[in-house]
Amino acid sequence: MDILGQLSPRALNAPESGIVELVNYARHRDGLIPLWVGEGDLPTPQFISDAAMAALKAGETFYTWQRGIPELRQALARYYARHFGHALSPEHFYVVGSGMQAIQLALQALTGPGDDIVYLTPAWPNLAAAAEIAGVRPLAVPLQFADGRWRLELDRLEATITPLTRVLFVNTPSNPTGWTATREDLQALLEVARRRGLWIMADEIYARYFYAGGRAPSFLDVMEDGDRVVFVNSFSKNWSMTGWRVGWIVAPPQMGQVLENLVQYSTSGVAQFMQKGAVAALDEGDAFVQANIDKAACNRDLLCDALIATNRVETLKPDGALYTFLKIDGVTDARQAALDIVDKTGVGLAPGTAFGEGGSLFLRACFLRDTAQVEDAAGRLSRYIAAL
Repeated sequence: MDILGQLSPRALNAPESGIVELVNYARHRDGLIPLWVGEGDLPTPQFISDAAMAALKAGETFYTWQRGIPELRQALARYYARHFGHALSPEHFYVVGSGMQAIQLALQALTGPGDDIVYLTPAWPNLAAAAEIAGVRPLAVPLQFADGRWRLELDRLEATITPLTRVLFVNTPSNPTGWTATREDLQALLEVARRRGLWIMADEIYARYFYAGGRAPSFLDVMEDGDRVVFVNSFSKNWSMTGWRVGWIVAPPQMGQVLENLVQYSTSGVAQFMQKGAVAALDEGDAFVQANIDKAACNRDLLCDALIATNRVETLKPDGALYTFLKIDGVTDARQAALDIVDKTGVGLAPGTAFGEGGSLFLRACFLRDTAQVEDAAGRLSRYIAAL
């Protein structure tokens, strides 16, 4: 029997991750320095794990609130007041099973089969793939790269919008480029959305990783009551919780029942003991997050300075996020280059081909790692580049 022939075309057409392909290729190499995925090297801090374990031991293993336990929604409200300077009620927050599920549920709430979503590339590939699986057409607007910097061309974005477009997806600071929208960029994007009657889905997962100090500009800084903006976020990056798969959505309270229903018919909620760990992350984790940011800033400088010093790499230090997206002279096939680099140097990089239009000549390195590892990787990569 042709099993695959009996499957849904949407499922069959779901692309293999170009990042995971490299990881699977060289996952268990001796001496490997894995800079290919977007996570740090530290395990979840003990105070978070202790809170989850205490809840687990206390028997908090039953069905729970679909929108998230009240304690966690309240903690999210405190976190936004503290770090974003905006007073949002707990009714704005919805706890979901990862940042990826936040995107999926937002897509389900804001779009339907046959609609379009416009997004900026190079981009984390999961958004476009999730849209296609949902029957939504993703329309890419490449950021422009010149002199080591990425910039948004607003006219090009607006020209991409069609009568079927329902959503602008904006990830800032950006994975993989590090492009970070200014307040003026966000205001301009918001004005386009208002004029064209669109929702904005704002992925601000890297907002705290902003190397000019403080946090990156947010749509919260420019939006007004009635603006149609939904935020998707995750506990993964800030608190070293990538494996926990806990995220959140910030949305108008009027959407509450709709989002609750979508949670019910997907995961039926996030485990309560995991949510207790997330409460501890928000309320007790500021020092840990700042240490991660400080390490990332140090490693960004170390890695980028070494690569730029080869005079063969076109990149500048990113304004935000956790990645350098580098263009090496003479590299015309990023996938093959990533395979060659891991074979010859033991440094795992993500190929830019995994990030869509505009990324094919680039390689991505995540620098939220042990500083000694990043220094070692910088030396290996510099020697490899010099030998090309």
